[in-house]
Parts: sequence; structure tokens; C-alpha cells
Amino acid sequence: MAGRIVVVGGGFAGLWAAASAARTRDAIGRDDSIILVAPGRSHIVRVRCYETDLAPLRVPYDDVLGPIGVEHVDATVAAVDSVGHRVVLQPDPAGATPVALGYDRLILAAGSALRRPDVPGADSAQDVDTLAGAQRLAAHFERLARAAAGARQAGRWEAVVIGGGLVGLEIACELPARLARARDQAGDAGPVGTTIVDPAAQAGAAVGAAGPAIRQALAAAGVTYRGGAGVAAIDAAGVTLSDGARLPALTVVLATGLRASPLAGTLGVPLDSLGRVPVDALLRVEGVPDVFAAGDVAVARADAAGHVTAMSCQHARPMGRIAGHNAVCDLAGRREDSLAFAAPDYVTVLDLGAWGAAYTAGWEREHLVSVGAAAKSVKQTINGSRIYPPPGRDRAAILAAAAPVIQARPAPA
Repeated sequence: MAGRIVVVGGGFAGLWAAASAARTRDAIGRDDSIILVAPGRSHIVRVRCYETDLAPLRVPYDDVLGPIGVEHVDATVAAVDSVGHRVVLQPDPAGATPVALGYDRLILAAGSALRRPDVPGADSAQDVDTLAGAQRLAAHFERLARAAAGARQAGRWEAVVIGGGLVGLEIACELPARLARARDQAGDAGPVGTTIVDPAAQAGAAVGAAGPAIRQALAAAGVTYRGGAGVAAIDAAGVTLSDGARLPALTVVLATGLRASPLAGTLGVPLDSLGRVPVDALLRVEGVPDVFAAGDVAVARADAAGHVTAMSCQHARPMGRIAGHNAVCDLAGRREDSLAFAAPDYVTVLDLGAWGAAYTAGWEREHLVSVGAAAKSVKQTINGSRIYPPPGRDRAAILAAAAPVIQARPAPA
């Protein structure tokens, strides 16, 4: 008997969970309905939000889901009722009457969001966590450029990035050029400056063998690293550090890490330190019948050594594919065809702006694969094609790309 699979979330995990479920449904000759619930009309290639050109970041859901027979519901999930086997939808616009959508199997792929620091003014800072955040930052630079030339407001051409992790490093390497373009458009003169503020003493300390390359790239871009520092307050004119030092800056960008969607907390299971639900090898939520989870909202064992999944598209995409496949197998009573998730190979390709990129392998990023232009070529391939669904509404190509497999690491340039 046909059933209903509901996928919550339209990011990397959710999109590929829905596509993989459609692939397996068709392969075994079932007639299950598959519904992806996510606000908006497009899948957003979120990992590119630090880039200047935001035009390629939208992939219309209908271009991927329409050809493979998956329905998209444009709504936000407000709650999961795992006892009643339903999700509660808050349609757009907000304020409309919530509705319930029942499921036979649920795949929670609600993702994560920026974890804003608990300091005064944090809500007013910029971010590149979402496309909307990236668009606000672009509009901010347009306002800076339109301001009258010669307006000597302190910090006008200064930026502070709070957080020196991967996202912080990538946006920091982009900001000097963006500030310079805005300054030139304003007809102004003088230097631009970007400062990273982070508790770690040295830039790139958590990026293993890429550390020296990161420090070279920051120096080449003119980015200052303020290590061992905390933030006490943020305001429209800059940042006050915990030691009382003042950094004038009209541009303040948060890159302070992620926390899983609050929907994880509605399942009634213990969460990890990032707010993620634990899942077993088949990506079933432990202790919650008929619910699978994938991507940033879930934590799974990745290898025999005990490493667990990271909040990254590198893990979200295969987790989604395997969760989608396994949900259909479970619904069909074919659990013997389910697949265990494993991701023993871990790589990082970090964009470092005009200087290039750094490509490392290993869970501690201990092996340097390539740096500079060679690594940049790999990053451009990842960002430009590898993480995108096949174009052209090609049903066969989309279903083939949804196979529940782990891709090999990107080939060095």
C-alpha cells in the first residue's frame, strides 16, 4: 500500500533526500507520495553566500523536484508531532492558520542557523549564513558606496569579522576587495581594513596543515588577525572587545558557528552540543519510530574510528541520499535493502580569495593536498558544479545523481 514520505527542509540534505526517495520509489515500483516542505521557491547553495556574485545561488525547486514527481510545499514547519505522525505547517504569509500534514515516514533535514553571540548589538550585525543575509550585506555595501565622498566617519572602510573559523576566513578574504570597490564608487580615498576577531591565538589554528597558507592569504589580502580576543558589544559604529579595546567599523560580520534547527528539540531525544539529534547507521532517529534525520540537524557516526559527521554539505548531501533511500525501503517493508551511512574520508577546501585556496585531507586536516591556484580550481569546481543538481530538468540525470552513494574526494587540479 502506498504511503507518504515528508521531507522537512530544502537544503542539501533535504533536496537530495527527496530525490533519492523518488529514485528508490521508482526503482522498486511503488506509488508513494513524496512531499518536500521548505519555505521559498528555490534551493539555496548556502555555502556560496560569502561570494560577491549571488546570482547563481538559487536552484528552483521545480527544476529538480518537478521532473521526478516530488511535491514541494512552500511553508515553514513549526513543530513535529512524532506521536501523531504529523508536522505542523506555518504557511507563508506568517499569521495564516497553521495546518497539519500527516506522514508515514518523516525525514528531518531542517538544517542549522547562525549561532549569534549573546552580546549587546549582535542582532544588528551582518552575516552570510543565508542568502537573505548575503543580500543584506550587499545592500550595506551599496549604501556605503552611495554616501557622500569625503564623509570622514570613523570605520567607514573598515570591517570586523567575528569568528575565525572556515566561514569567517572565507568572508574575511573577500571583504577587502568589496570595501575597496565601495570606496572607489563613492569617489573616496584612503586605506581599507578588515580584522578578524577570534579567541584562538593564531589564525588557522583549527585548520591543520592549511595554517601557513591561511596566514599567507590573510597577509596578502591585508586582513589583520586579532587573536585571543572576545567581544563585549557591537554597535553601528564598531565593536568593543572584552578587554575594552575599540575597533571602529561600519561593517561587522558574524561568523560565530552554527546550531541545529530547533525542530530537533521537538523529538524528545537527547541532543548533542550543537543541538543535533542522534541517528543510527541507517539514519533513523534513535528512539523515535518512523523518523529519519540527515544533514546539519543530525549527528551520525562517520567511520570506524568514531568520528562523527560535520555540519557541511560534504556530509549533508550523502546523508540525505541515504536517508531518502532508507525511508522508502522501510516504508516498503524491505529493510534488508537499506544502506548504512559511512563517510571515512574527510576533506576541506577553503576559499582564500584572490590568493587562492587550501585543500586538506584528514579529520584533523593534517594532510595538505594543494594550495594557491591549484586548490582554487578545485574550489571553483565544487562551488560551481559538483554540489549542484543536474541542469535542464533532466529526469534521468537527476535520479542518477540521487544514487545513495558517497562521492570520491575532489580530484586535485
